[in-house]
Amino acid sequence: MESRKSVSEIEVEDIVAAGLPLGEARVIHETLKGATARTNGSRPDELWRDLSTRVLRPSHPHALHQLLYYSTYARWDSSTRGPPPYWFPSLTHAKHTNLGRLMETHGPKLLGSSYQDPITSFNLFRKFSVDYPQVYWSILVKQISVVFHEDPKCIMDTGDKSEHRGVWFPGAVLNIAECCLLPMNSPNKQDDSVAIVWRDEGHDDSPVNHISLREMREQVMLVANALDATFTKGDAIAIDMPMTANAVIIYLAIILAGMVVVSIADSFASKEIATRLRVSKAKGVFTQDFIARGGRNFPLYSRVVEDCPCKAIVIPVAGKDLGIQLREHDLSWKDFLSRADHLPSPNHYYPVYQPIEAITNILFSSGTTGDPKAVPWTHLSPMRCAADSWAHTDTQVGDVCCWPTNLGWVMGPIMLYACFLNGATLALYHGSPLGRDFGKFVQDAGVTMLGTIPSLVKAWKSTGCMEGLDWTKIKVLASTGEASNVDDDLWLSSRASYKPVIECCGGTELASSYIQGNLLQPQAFGAFSSPSMSTGLVILDEHGVPYPDDQPCVGEVGLFPIYMGATDKLLNADHEEVYFKGMPMYRGMQLRRHGDVIQRTVGGYLIVHGRADDTMNLGGIKTSSVEIERVCNRADENILETAAISVKSRTGGPEQLVILVVLKNGSKCGPDLLKTKFSKAIQSNLNPLFKVSFVKVVPEFPRTASNKLLRRVLRDQIKQELSVRSRL
Repeated sequence: MESRKSVSEIEVEDIVAAGLPLGEARVIHETLKGATARTNGSRPDELWRDLSTRVLRPSHPHALHQLLYYSTYARWDSSTRGPPPYWFPSLTHAKHTNLGRLMETHGPKLLGSSYQDPITSFNLFRKFSVDYPQVYWSILVKQISVVFHEDPKCIMDTGDKSEHRGVWFPGAVLNIAECCLLPMNSPNKQDDSVAIVWRDEGHDDSPVNHISLREMREQVMLVANALDATFTKGDAIAIDMPMTANAVIIYLAIILAGMVVVSIADSFASKEIATRLRVSKAKGVFTQDFIARGGRNFPLYSRVVEDCPCKAIVIPVAGKDLGIQLREHDLSWKDFLSRADHLPSPNHYYPVYQPIEAITNILFSSGTTGDPKAVPWTHLSPMRCAADSWAHTDTQVGDVCCWPTNLGWVMGPIMLYACFLNGATLALYHGSPLGRDFGKFVQDAGVTMLGTIPSLVKAWKSTGCMEGLDWTKIKVLASTGEASNVDDDLWLSSRASYKPVIECCGGTELASSYIQGNLLQPQAFGAFSSPSMSTGLVILDEHGVPYPDDQPCVGEVGLFPIYMGATDKLLNADHEEVYFKGMPMYRGMQLRRHGDVIQRTVGGYLIVHGRADDTMNLGGIKTSSVEIERVCNRADENILETAAISVKSRTGGPEQLVILVVLKNGSKCGPDLLKTKFSKAIQSNLNPLFKVSFVKVVPEFPRTASNKLLRRVLRDQIKQELSVRSRL
């Protein structure tokens, strides 16, 4: 629980209660007194910088990290000072980041006398990237491993007004998969450098497996030759399997061969798989016989082919032989590869070069009703993935990057391109990321960038499964998928000696994040320090009028339409209607819809309040589910997570606030007690007029396959339950 003492009020017994032996507690108590004296108690942010770098260690109990963090900021007024920062860039380090080096080189020429240094001038430089995107991207494209077969005529053509995002790199011809396979002009990305490291679940004491760039290129080319012998140029070929080294090789081979990847998550049921195969008109699908998790094999092939007429190529989950009987027209992985045996050089392949606007990948939104939106990526989209990773998480040649995900979700392709176009190593764990075995892989693989989703961090923290592991090689952490919990992020950052957690929020149709942290600005837990580079946005009031750029506010976000890498079409929906219809004009531009409600705080931080559909009106005051959940999650130590929804009364009147609760394993807490605690917390921290009408404890929340909370489903369930109650 949060401490309300200030650091100067902490006693030795408080530190002992946090889990330290008496002798060590006394030493830390003396250190605290010295630290508070140095900052004179007037700069809690300076005090926290001191404590997080000089005092706290990953081996310390989380209770101690909580005690010192919450005590440091006990008197911090977020309404006047913004969210409290926990990580601070140093000028020396900033100048050695990718973005810092670029700014030191180009800042004085582009910003003139206004340029000072990468930290002081970051906001100016980011604004320049929005105002002059052609200049910014002419510089950025040279930083990543993109080689054009035919050079573009220019960086961006805005002559066609029907193209909201602009026409980027018109006339360019390339193959983005080939770019991933080429060595760079760097000693750390040569043919012998490590492209992928991985470990299979159940082999957690074995050395980490690795494949060099040369070996990966040869395997990709072998698969491309086998593809040519099986399918036709332009065919859509699905991948429905865990994100293994083989899956990554298949992904690159499909694109190298001039075909189109169809991304399908391995968690989907047969009906959802069939829908995606139908919408994409897939001619084939790569899959596995089983998925191995926790020592058990779960059927995958049978789920994929239940309603799938197209050819399946099936990889054994272990060993060389399949554990199932295939349909007559399907192929084993071994038989598929043998189709290239007749070639004199099966490991050599001449890439299929295409215009930059050619489709390379069909991804899907995680829609819950009707067909999911089919989102096409082109050879342009990966350039955005790699560039944002280069700029925001500082992905450099030689880094080892791990983000447990799947090629069926947008983070899978993003990670692939972020690594291979920046010269980093992709780290893959072939198993569940929920337990200690995954954390040990992170340690043994020497991961330098670890990406997460908040529910994963919550599980690690609640089970204590990562205690004692060495994550000190991590330079940066990242989080996406849903709103982060401050205390969970405190735990995560502390495991890596208080490295920054870069919050990312974007979308499949953007191929990137529109708001994102970076290493040139102070970072605050659960907040975004700025929009991403070259991204323009405004926050709209309820009438669709943009708030002034420097004003704290809450509203729906509107994106500037000039957005390098964003989609300009959908395969099964009206792109114009989905993203532009009904959006207001701003400075002569029609804004692009994204659907998020965000808050701009004092100090310019951004906080996501969920989707516009999750905004509620309580007593005439608009608020968001996420804002209420942030407060309720801290109201009782037995709470794992909460979901806030509002329902309209059948008899009219104001919306009723309903809080649903999932408790930690083994915890017990009645809804009446929770209602009292929630009411007190909400009225103290948000608004004294908000009243909790109903609390319900549930075993789990409904989620999409990408782990997003389905508040709409909860709202429908509660409406039905309250309706039955009223009739009774």
